[in-house]
Amino acid sequence: MQADQKKMPLVAAMLKYKKEQVYPFHTPGHKGGRGMEPLLAGELGAGALQMDVSLMAELDDIHCPEGCIAAAQTLAAQLYGSDRCFFAVNGTTQAIQAMLMTAVKPGGKVLIPRNAHRSVAGGLLLGDLEPVYVLPQFDAVFGINTQVTAGQIEEALQKDPSIKAVFLTSPNYYGQAADIKTIAQIAHKYGAALLVDEAHGPHLGFSELLPPSSMECGADACAQSTHKILGAMTQCSMLHVQGRRLDLKRAADVMSLLTTTSPNYLLMASLDAARFQLATGGRQMAVQAVAAADRLRRLLQTFKGLKLLTADCAGSNGIAGFDSTKVTVNVAAWGYTGIEAGEKLRQAGVAVELTDADNVLFLVTYSDGGADYDAVLAVIQQVFTELEKNKKTPRRLTVSPQLPAPQQVMSLRQAFDSAKTSIPLCRGAAGKICAEQVSFYPPGIPVLLPGELITEAIIAYCENMKNLNLPVSGPADGSLREIRVVF
Repeated sequence: MQADQKKMPLVAAMLKYKKEQVYPFHTPGHKGGRGMEPLLAGELGAGALQMDVSLMAELDDIHCPEGCIAAAQTLAAQLYGSDRCFFAVNGTTQAIQAMLMTAVKPGGKVLIPRNAHRSVAGGLLLGDLEPVYVLPQFDAVFGINTQVTAGQIEEALQKDPSIKAVFLTSPNYYGQAADIKTIAQIAHKYGAALLVDEAHGPHLGFSELLPPSSMECGADACAQSTHKILGAMTQCSMLHVQGRRLDLKRAADVMSLLTTTSPNYLLMASLDAARFQLATGGRQMAVQAVAAADRLRRLLQTFKGLKLLTADCAGSNGIAGFDSTKVTVNVAAWGYTGIEAGEKLRQAGVAVELTDADNVLFLVTYSDGGADYDAVLAVIQQVFTELEKNKKTPRRLTVSPQLPAPQQVMSLRQAFDSAKTSIPLCRGAAGKICAEQVSFYPPGIPVLLPGELITEAIIAYCENMKNLNLPVSGPADGSLREIRVVF
């Protein structure tokens, strides 16, 4: 029986508790804002602080939901077409790790594109899983990894039928969606579950203007960053699971294992509210986002020499669909790096989602297109006019295709538990076993994972990324002058 999508059960329960004005002899210690530091309290507002509540009987328990949280999760599951939805207050990282640990038992194998997010490595380590890597396709025009093809997936499953799950990232950071429907059919033919990192796709499936959702296409589970694209607060995500191939009880157990025992109710309420917004106006939200993105794309297309990622990318490099709300512009023809162009925009008061060696990515949502959007577009036009005026010698493609997956000589768990020592990256690291994760962020694609062999080619790649001023994520030494290796 379908529940009423026009209700917000968790939000309603919190408002009721607030209205009753119960005196709190319980956590949190600021007691409804009474003890909050005044400056921050003023910024947050009295209403929000009064709703920053603890685990009360009438507000349900995320670890064993039976009341308002259960009702809110059920509404989300019905909206997206899953058998169970779990609110992930530790972000999509938690949802991804739970998805992996639900689908595959310790020692089992998972087929993973090498450009998976760094959170996947955490799931492999926690679950003691064995990765089997497949290299994604590469777009030499934009210098980005795209998707894996259905053919690559079938070839890998034919070669190793012991693989228990296939993991995809779809859409990727740039809005490019994989052929999930075909890949799901292939994975299921070989007895493997299909897991999708749909962090950038919680809005998909609500309009024909956008690609279909992973649940529509036959995925067994997906992890969504509701906060990235929709109206939830930062850190708020959802895990959707189908019960035909995955154990729903195990999914609940794993989520409970990875979830804090003190979840923030404001965060959970924002998930309930974001679902309500999507249920009652999802189509119009998509129309508004696409229209706002189209305006930005048309503006950027007026500048000669710049390349923009468009729906034309679909049909090659494993790409089956394109989310046009991601506006990616390549500035290499003007002699700039994406980092340089992004810095110029930031100096003008515009912060973008991502800059890489050659591109700037604007993330557009239903929240854009309002009264201030014209002014923002004018600023962007001014910045790019200035960049064009001072353009330099065109640069060749900066980033080579993703390095082949390094040789794994020790499992993630073994390397993580081994004694470690730090040595200079450029002096003596080649031939050593890496003991930490090395990623350049965004988009957080691992160059090295614990247990993998460091080579001269990898060192050169890292030095190239550092010279482009791309921030490194994962190593203990944030400058990556040193790297930890197995001692």
